[in-house]
Amino acid sequence: MPRGTFRHGPASEVSAAFGGAPPDGMDGMDRMDGAVAGDAPGTAAEAVSGGAAGTAAGTATGTMIGTVTVHRLDGVRITTSAEAMDAIAGALDLPDHFGHNLAALYDVLTDLSWLPPGEHLLVWTEPSALRAADRPAYEAVRTVLADAVADDAPGESFLSVLILTD
Repeated sequence: MPRGTFRHGPASEVSAAFGGAPPDGMDGMDRMDGAVAGDAPGTAAEAVSGGAAGTAAGTATGTMIGTVTVHRLDGVRITTSAEAMDAIAGALDLPDHFGHNLAALYDVLTDLSWLPPGEHLLVWTEPSALRAADRPAYEAVRTVLADAVADDAPGESFLSVLILTD
């Protein structure tokens, strides 16, 4: 069973899965409270709890919340697969050898050895720009993200993904 989680849907539904009303800021995900029923211990849902959860800053290195590092991906201006690759590379501070294609994305997301140990939560807000401009590209990137989470490659770092649809 994967250590990470993959969730997608409207911010109100996803944030409700995290324990209630949509949190402040980030269209429902800047601050995440509560837990997701059925998630394994050590996932974002367990580690991100209580009012002290904090704010996801969206820097390349992420913001540490408990044992989870949140990496924000603001998709408002992402309309091509290439822009999605660049944005993911920036949000997760992918290594220089990242090849900026779907196969390379899967490879780096299943070997997070360049990141500090623990869970790394990629929160993608406003994916509608890419979905509207190039639905096949959106579906392909979304599939790679889901597959990378499901892969559960061994290592001290692992990935969770939240895609907040409109």
